[in-house]
Amino acid sequence: MIIKQFEDKPLAHYSYAIISDGKMAFVDPSRDVKLYYDLAEKHNAKIIAVFETHPHADFVSSHLQIHKETGAKIYVSKLVGANYPHQTFDDGDTLNLGAVTFSAINSPGHSPDSITIIANDADNNYAMFSGDTLFIGDVGRPDLREKAGNMKAKREELAKSMYHTMRHKFNHLPDTTTVYPAHGAGSLCGKNMSTDASSTLGRERTENWAFKDLTEEQFVNHILKDQPFIPSYFGFNVDINKTGADNFESTFCGIPFSFGITNFINDDSLIIDVRSASQFKENHLKGSINIIAETEDDKVETWLGSIVAPNEAFHLVINSINDRKTMLSRIAKIGYEKQIKSIITLGTNTFETFKVLDIKDFKKHPNQYTIIDIRNASEVAEGKIFETAISIPLHQLRASQSQIPTDKPIVVHCAGGYRSAAGSSIISNIIKRVPVYDLSDAVKTFTA
Repeated sequence: MIIKQFEDKPLAHYSYAIISDGKMAFVDPSRDVKLYYDLAEKHNAKIIAVFETHPHADFVSSHLQIHKETGAKIYVSKLVGANYPHQTFDDGDTLNLGAVTFSAINSPGHSPDSITIIANDADNNYAMFSGDTLFIGDVGRPDLREKAGNMKAKREELAKSMYHTMRHKFNHLPDTTTVYPAHGAGSLCGKNMSTDASSTLGRERTENWAFKDLTEEQFVNHILKDQPFIPSYFGFNVDINKTGADNFESTFCGIPFSFGITNFINDDSLIIDVRSASQFKENHLKGSINIIAETEDDKVETWLGSIVAPNEAFHLVINSINDRKTMLSRIAKIGYEKQIKSIITLGTNTFETFKVLDIKDFKKHPNQYTIIDIRNASEVAEGKIFETAISIPLHQLRASQSQIPTDKPIVVHCAGGYRSAAGSSIISNIIKRVPVYDLSDAVKTFTA
């Protein structure tokens, strides 16, 4: 069998294509189907199946679109209660695709309806597509279904389920089994994932903490401790994936576009500006929030889905017409494309500028400023950069006006400068009495 791994870097998401004898199956495909179809054309392969390991919380899957466009069957656990055409795939179920046999293992823990897909071929090669159950160096977090979607389960119950999954579900598989997870380092679906894109089951049995000789209580305490925050869009995506998303590009054409505007009358909707921090500071629309999306390393998907609520309408400011399709594609990955009221590029007029911090004065007189630390709680727990800083995580800022003093100028910082662009723009919109500054990447001079 041929296995092709696809990586979506901003979401640290891995999806897969498996090819055998001119037939192809996908596991946990991302929203844009083009890369999968390109591969099918390259191998002249017929798309037969799409496996969904669970209803994902951090991205929108293309399983329904692939089914509609290719006739491929969707395979998913009966426990999902999926609202799209599908074939249930649970313990004991198998599917033959060319020389490959796929089987299902119900592996609850990250979610109550998770399955692990096992593929083995005529040469006795084994691969496991573990979804968000088994990661490289970690396992999936069990606390999402309390708040994610209409299929809720308590974190303690799922943590115990994960313990039993790790103890009993994979014992029959050989050490040589290749482990292909749905996520890698940087995903919010786990807390300690390796940067490696794959592993072997033997290596995980030796190195992964979840296979250590722990009691159930020890396991549960460890997995529940210090999990990352849960972005507001996670539950929204679970529900989309349970129903199946619309065609990837079907909603793009109807979004109004305003090119090179010199005047803008806001309708009280949110404005998201994805240009660079320098461009934003030089000129932006009043009330904008700067969530930078210059490169794949900029996690605009995660922060848009953390700062903006599901179904909350917003205007989108981009740098150039050449960025329109890219930004629509990135936003559609989390299902927010229908919330865009219009897309805008700015003309030559100057609307608003952002005050630049006098770094020398700030270093000499830090006590003359209110310092807001917008890092996550787990980061702050490892140590403050400024002892007097007030800690308010970025995803909570829009609702935190009452927590921010207004007797001194405000300086906003994160760990490296990316998030503080968003944080300082949010605070400048809710605090008008004093100047608001972005420490930006100068924060690194205080941590060196």
